[in-house]
Amino acid sequence: MADVINPQDIPVLSDSSPSDNPRHGVRGSKRHNPEGVVAGRRPAWIKVRAPGGDTYEFVKSQMRSKTLHTVCEEAMCPNLGECWGSGTATFLMLGDTCTRSCGFCDIKTGMPEDMDWMEPMRVAQAVKQMNLRHVVITSVNRDERADGGAPIFAMVIRRIRQLQPGCSIEVLIPDFKGNKDALSIVMEAQPEILNHNVETVPRLFKKVQPQDKYEWALTTLRNAKAMDSLVLTKTGIMLGLGETFDEVVEVMRDLAELKVDILTLGQYLQPSRLHLPIDRYYEPAEFDELKRIGLDLGFKWVESGPLVRSSYHADRQARELSKLNFVQVRSGN
Repeated sequence: MADVINPQDIPVLSDSSPSDNPRHGVRGSKRHNPEGVVAGRRPAWIKVRAPGGDTYEFVKSQMRSKTLHTVCEEAMCPNLGECWGSGTATFLMLGDTCTRSCGFCDIKTGMPEDMDWMEPMRVAQAVKQMNLRHVVITSVNRDERADGGAPIFAMVIRRIRQLQPGCSIEVLIPDFKGNKDALSIVMEAQPEILNHNVETVPRLFKKVQPQDKYEWALTTLRNAKAMDSLVLTKTGIMLGLGETFDEVVEVMRDLAELKVDILTLGQYLQPSRLHLPIDRYYEPAEFDELKRIGLDLGFKWVESGPLVRSSYHADRQARELSKLNFVQVRSGN
């Protein structure tokens, strides 16, 4: 059995006062829920696998030997042990410094270094050596560039197709400030899945991601589908930042109207005291209810749970949707 980190060993960095909204169940230091969550502790359902094992060490060695970054490490993903232990990882391109300062993210903010044009080849080589059948590529924001770094995405898609034919490719891209020309550079390389995370509800955008706009997120997803009818579009929402349940459902409706195919919903966990506090913990039953609502709205796949992150079980999503002929692996261009 895989090692599991006891939730009592995970430090709780901040809790907020309870909400008057009855949907805001578990809140932290001043409220107990029917499951028995006590003050100052995370709920029992927040459990993560401890990193370790041969496969984990192999993935780690690939990243180090090729001087690559992963969002798993940079963003302190709670699923790193599980994903690396199963031989999957999400590659982080365009450096490890972001030009934006989102309140939930642990990736450092500042002025990035020059673009590394050999990075796409190193990523493709790692994909081949890991023998991946599905890969997720993401990046920091590069707002100092008019194209937002879009050419790097196009390059890595093409390099992976050359070195690892048959591997489906999912790109988790920035919004490029709604720039259609930048997005078209990525879309012309024909990824199987185009992901851009909405992250939160419109009311909280300025608080959660002050340099982003809800309209840019929707525009990115809308334009991607318009540019390539075969691409699957995907997005994710973090829960527990102060939104209401009904606000989440409204965002889901907006996304369903855009024919977004895949939706991920997960609990926000505060990386440090410098980041936004957790407003509340959603209970597993609430994640189940949101999944039911999402499927009723027409999403082809809804991944919903406390530890779900954007690329969590992405390989399984691609595999299952491929069986239904929703994912069509490209041969290259």
